[in-house]
Amino acid sequence: MQRPSGRSFLIDLLKAAGCLLIVLHHLAFYGPMSDVVAVAWPGVVNWLYDHGRLAVQFFLVCAGFLTAGSMARYKSLALTEALQLIWRRYLRLAIPLLAALSFTVLVTEWLRPGFEHTSLSAPPDWGQALAHVLLLQHLLDLEALSAGIWYVAIDLQLYAMALGCLVLLKSWRCLGAMGHTSDQRRDAKAWDPRRWVLWLGLVCASLWWWNRDADLDDLGVYFWGSYGLGLLAWEARRQAHWAKGHAHSRLWGPGALLLLLVGCVAWWLEPRPRIAVAGGVAALLVLVPESWFAGELAGRSRWQAALQWLSGVSYSVFLIHFGVCLAVNAFVTAHWPGVLWANATGMLVAVLLSILGGDWLHRLVERPPPSVMRWLGWVTAFMASVGLNMAFVIRP
Repeated sequence: MQRPSGRSFLIDLLKAAGCLLIVLHHLAFYGPMSDVVAVAWPGVVNWLYDHGRLAVQFFLVCAGFLTAGSMARYKSLALTEALQLIWRRYLRLAIPLLAALSFTVLVTEWLRPGFEHTSLSAPPDWGQALAHVLLLQHLLDLEALSAGIWYVAIDLQLYAMALGCLVLLKSWRCLGAMGHTSDQRRDAKAWDPRRWVLWLGLVCASLWWWNRDADLDDLGVYFWGSYGLGLLAWEARRQAHWAKGHAHSRLWGPGALLLLLVGCVAWWLEPRPRIAVAGGVAALLVLVPESWFAGELAGRSRWQAALQWLSGVSYSVFLIHFGVCLAVNAFVTAHWPGVLWANATGMLVAVLLSILGGDWLHRLVERPPPSVMRWLGWVTAFMASVGLNMAFVIRP
């Protein structure tokens, strides 16, 4: 089975749709433009307010699916190798995040004198800034400087948990040979049930226990159920592929049936729309034809090319959109408070500018190879923006 690259039609569609829904959800959640629009279209705004956040499940499941594909080359991992991979993942996540936070902190302080609204975070201090650099702000119960950045910390935690399972496999020899060379990479054709057992056990624990405790929502274990469904969706496809040899057997593969059973038990214990969405996305990833992951659908039309582009910049859009939306909200509220057409147009403009800003951030910051020097540069830039904020240098 071909390793997914993120350039498949289905994953591009899910990431692009999730990106737009998250931006619209935050526009509806924070206002004030959405407060004006809600008077005329309460159903639309309320739906985005209440249910737009479910798009996070798209990202969680897809992230798990792609992570499982990237880990398929490993039979097990030494702890030092796992730590190196986690560090690389941190750099890929943190460098564009720090750039976006630098922008958001400056925009927030620039808007503060003339735009009094609850969506503006309080001026940060050095400890709060350092916590953001280390992705610990929510664990330390500190106010976030931008919307949605909790997801970045959770993504890193989930990735570390998945790698931790491979580290555990290095010493788990009772179910089969683990290999004896220093290189722990294995033949991609060999489906290893031990990986499945570990991930499945954590999925059951998350869906049946941890995800039902809201006090755990700053920890990766709370979200492992959705992320793990993506991991298991990859494993289910691979298991069916090598066991049966053709795509038509996927629907009745034991992996897919076991995922269905786990989801049904989770729903029976406590019905949760977020888990239903995650289960639906995982089902799609298991059941769609192999051609949807082989790039055969890419580039056939302009809209598919646009979909691929939006998917590629979705992480940067996710990071930059809050600062952009703050600026548009402040501008529209200052010039056309209470005017329906202006506020509705403002919401659409905020979405478009967020996408353009995300493309800029992706090109200049996210796409270049991550390095320690680039990370140090953006840590310095972020700390400088916090220092300017604290010193009131940018106040009009």
